[in-house]
Amino acid sequence: MPENTPPTTRRLDELRAPQLDQLLTDRSILIQPLGAIEQHGPHLPFNTDLLIAERVAGAAVERAAVDRDVWLLPPLAYTKSNEHAWSSGTIWLSADTLMRVLDDIGRCVAMTPARKLVFLNGHGGNSALVGVANRELRLQHGLMTFLAHPGVPPDQGGVSAADEHGMGIHGGTDETSLMLHLAPELVDMEVATRNVPEALVGNRHVRFGGTVGFGWLSNDFGPDGHLGDPTTATSERGAELFEAAVAAFTEALGEIDDFSLPL
Repeated sequence: MPENTPPTTRRLDELRAPQLDQLLTDRSILIQPLGAIEQHGPHLPFNTDLLIAERVAGAAVERAAVDRDVWLLPPLAYTKSNEHAWSSGTIWLSADTLMRVLDDIGRCVAMTPARKLVFLNGHGGNSALVGVANRELRLQHGLMTFLAHPGVPPDQGGVSAADEHGMGIHGGTDETSLMLHLAPELVDMEVATRNVPEALVGNRHVRFGGTVGFGWLSNDFGPDGHLGDPTTATSERGAELFEAAVAAFTEALGEIDDFSLPL
């Protein structure tokens, strides 16, 4: 590819080896979407988190590439989903395995000219571990590392629909709305049911998003394995959420581009 010719793709896996050396620099930002293959109640498919992360990352990279040097890595489908291990069809990695996988990805990224690696995480169960991985990759490989989400999970300070009382964390209104927008053919609203842990609503501390965390499995809250109220989901709400997620991540990529260490 001649020098100064804009790349025709922003997918790293579509480049040929000589192109990588021509196109990537120490200002390049690589985005690694993280998904999951896990049960999402009776109404959503196993690939919900994967699809959302991949679509948001792809749209944001397309927008940011107008004036930022951003590149999309293939999504990682299998991650830490053992809160759903009880459900056949959930395919998960142990914390130790995923940490090693993330370290391997970081080691390989460090062999390119790029110095920045962004994890766009579509599965809240990964967040704590990826936060640890970010620091390990900084220490072991000298990368600047970042963790972003399509939307901050409600149990990590984000919001959900008001009638979910902050506990629409898995297969609830917003996630179902996103899927109705992105892949309505994969959603079965006829079997969608409300499942909000009302017993926790009055708690100030021990609750999702409270000051005291607790270990849990998704079937601790009922046999269907979802948490929230998908019955109020709409494709229109999903379109708004998707646009907000893409806009927010595009803006974040601008700040990541301007960020440097040491300060």
